[in-house]
Amino acid sequence: MTKEELLQFEGLVVEILPDARYRVELDNGHALVAYTAGRMKKNRIKTLAGDRVTVEVSPYDLEKGRLIFRHKDERAGPTGSRPQRHQFRRR
Repeated sequence: MTKEELLQFEGLVVEILPDARYRVELDNGHALVAYTAGRMKKNRIKTLAGDRVTVEVSPYDLEKGRLIFRHKDERAGPTGSRPQRHQFRRR
C-alpha cells in the first residue's frame, strides 16, 4: 500500500490557540486548525497572527493541518527589526 500524497495550501494565521495550534484561513477561504511541524519546533521558528504560512493537509481530514513553512514578510527591510548597537572602544 502506498502512502497518500499530502495537499499543500498557503494561508494566513488568524488566531493563536493553546497547545501550539493555530487557526489558519487558506487563500481559497477555507479555515482549519493547524499545529507546528517538528522541524519548525526544532529550529525555534515562531509563528504569530498575521503570518503567511504553508500548510500540509491530509486528503482524509480537511479540517486539520500541519504548518510546514512560515514565509518571510516582504514588507520588513533588512534593518527593520533591531536597532544598531554602538561599538564600545577600550581606553
